[in-house]
Amino acid sequence: MDKDEIETLKADAGDVFQIFDSCSPFGNNGSFNGELVKSCIHKIASRLLDEKDCNSLFDWMENNEFFSSPASSRFHGNVKGGLAAHSLMVVRQCFSFAVPLFENFLLAHKEGNWHFSATDIFLAAIAHDFCKAGFYSTEYRKTKNFEGNWVYEPYFKVKSGNRNLGHGNESVLVFLSVFPRYINNRPVLEAISRHMGFSDLSENESFNYSVFLENPLVILLQLADQTASQWFNL
Repeated sequence: MDKDEIETLKADAGDVFQIFDSCSPFGNNGSFNGELVKSCIHKIASRLLDEKDCNSLFDWMENNEFFSSPASSRFHGNVKGGLAAHSLMVVRQCFSFAVPLFENFLLAHKEGNWHFSATDIFLAAIAHDFCKAGFYSTEYRKTKNFEGNWVYEPYFKVKSGNRNLGHGNESVLVFLSVFPRYINNRPVLEAISRHMGFSDLSENESFNYSVFLENPLVILLQLADQTASQWFNL
């Protein structure tokens, strides 16, 4: 990143936040409007992607339960539509932190070959949990409600027979199926793959993990993901 690239990013981030303000998809303490979340994602994608990529993204989302899946079974966003809401909140957090983070990165004089556009940031953020789309089934358990009556309460459970190469790596594979031209964009792929930090690594992968932290997009996506789930309950 250089100063000119950061100035371009500032302008693009301003446009993204204008879209957020016009959509207002989020309420308080983790609440959201699913239709507004979907509309907001579509408007941001239309602003940052060309028509072909935008169509590819939404074709995949519509055909793979992206807008109806939860973000987890027990933790953040564990409701219908939680995955899309969480992913959009991560987009917002990425653009909230991107400019000051990259400006700080310049002070380290390690910018080297690290170059990121607003499109790269959006795609890394929106795709970081692609592996969760269609990953859960809805089950029911018998429990008592506030009146003391027995009712069947829905909950989410990982579908049996799911095959998964690891949270981040599985999302990379799905992302590349939607955007094959990103096959050589290692900074974006690294950010998606390593967005969970040390919690999603095998022993062999953790050996050289610090190398990935040289990539500022890895840091940005980790920060955005954690603040979305821990600060905003999404």
